[in-house]
Amino acid sequence: MAITGMHHLSTHTWMRPEPLGLTIKRASSLGYSSIELAGEPTVHKIGETQGLLKKYNLQCWGCVTLMYGSRNLAAPSQSQREDTINYMKSVVDMAASLGGKIVTLVPCTVGKLQPSADPIDEWSWVVHGVREVALHAAQKGIRLALEPLNRFETYLITNVSQTLQLIEEVGLPNVGIAFDTFHLNIEEPDLIAALRRCKGKIFNVHLGDNNRLSPGDGSLDWPLIVQTLREVGYEGALAHEAVPPIDRTSVGAFGSKQMEPEPWDVDAGTLQFLKDHASGVLREDYYTDMLRKTAETILPLIK
Repeated sequence: MAITGMHHLSTHTWMRPEPLGLTIKRASSLGYSSIELAGEPTVHKIGETQGLLKKYNLQCWGCVTLMYGSRNLAAPSQSQREDTINYMKSVVDMAASLGGKIVTLVPCTVGKLQPSADPIDEWSWVVHGVREVALHAAQKGIRLALEPLNRFETYLITNVSQTLQLIEEVGLPNVGIAFDTFHLNIEEPDLIAALRRCKGKIFNVHLGDNNRLSPGDGSLDWPLIVQTLREVGYEGALAHEAVPPIDRTSVGAFGSKQMEPEPWDVDAGTLQFLKDHASGVLREDYYTDMLRKTAETILPLIK
């Protein structure tokens, strides 16, 4: 399936730790055209991944940085910032090796809600770090899509205005925005107006409804969102990135119907990232239903 031209349906791979072949097979069976691969270059072997994509007729749209642990472009420690830049460059290299088009870049550690240094210094470090990664990405033919997160996941870069300012200060044509409908529905007073403000700078789109469930399981106006993306000239992936809410009450069915029973066979870094976003490992049937719902909602709008 070609991933050039108008919109196509993609999916992240980080939401459920499982063999990549299972993720790709499921996506292909549900009508997806590409994947946005979790940014763990030490985990994904290029040859094996290329073989799986070819087997199931999918392509790699790109990769996304997973910002946990010490990964942070705004860290006071220069060596920590340099390590983060090197990590991001390795994600760029992985995307390029797989024929990807973009790397979605989150500048700071997800879940860190307070600055550790002077805000002016932190901003300067982020601009410098993004620029260095972007220069490397340009050599590889990769575009960087900077993703603003909501205020409950980061304190730095949470809305369109901040992201566009960062893009301007980095000053390179291969840097744009990853427009995540869930995050920006929280932070922007008018989601559609925010999309229009980003005309010409949208390099990637992440799909989650207002409640971070699959599109169609919340209140966002998906026909209008897709129509607006056409109006602003966006051509690229619409990537499923839905995560369920947590219900720990006695009447909730979160544990029995949505979560795999513990213990979970997941490395510590990935497990912490999952707990911060989805509380643990989703059951396979529940995860499949989420992907199916996104396909049922979005595919008719982009055909």
